[in-house]
Amino acid sequence: MDINNYKNYLIVDLEATCCDIKSIPRQEMETIEIGAVIVDGESLRVIDEFTTFIKPVRHPKLTSFCTELTTIRQVDVDSAPMYAEAISLFKKWLYQYEDFLFCSWGDYDKYQLEQDSSFHNWPFPIGASHLNIKKQFSKSQGLKRKLGMAQALKHTNIELEGTHHRGIDDARNMAKLMPYILGQIHFVARR
Repeated sequence: MDINNYKNYLIVDLEATCCDIKSIPRQEMETIEIGAVIVDGESLRVIDEFTTFIKPVRHPKLTSFCTELTTIRQVDVDSAPMYAEAISLFKKWLYQYEDFLFCSWGDYDKYQLEQDSSFHNWPFPIGASHLNIKKQFSKSQGLKRKLGMAQALKHTNIELEGTHHRGIDDARNMAKLMPYILGQIHFVARR
């Protein structure tokens, strides 16, 4: 796949129910926030964005760990749309755009959407090829190891804006890394 020939790039970052004491098994985590941006393939600028909270049903009460990590509060998800409605809103927004590559920092977001879709008996919402931009960043920059998004920003001297582990903020920050991900700009490794 030639990653440089898309009209648009869809960058998605999800936040999900989570805990630090294994009270929520991995296979029962549910998306509680979708953050997404559309990046123009030519200018690599964000041209649109989407965000919504989603009301979880398996573990409707957020753990204090989840709230501390994401800053998403119980009131945010209690008043949020259910999965089917949130995904319908997301798809309505997304399919205004054509010829896009689905991008996420790692494969987690793709797998989480697959898991949610399966649990809710809902079709997978993104009909496009997927690119693990964490892996692509390392490949384009000639790095042996894969960096977290915050580390990648630090290596490129780009300031992390917003709140780390908030879907929309992380999607916006990933968008700023697109010239490095696509290999149009290379950073000089620190000694």
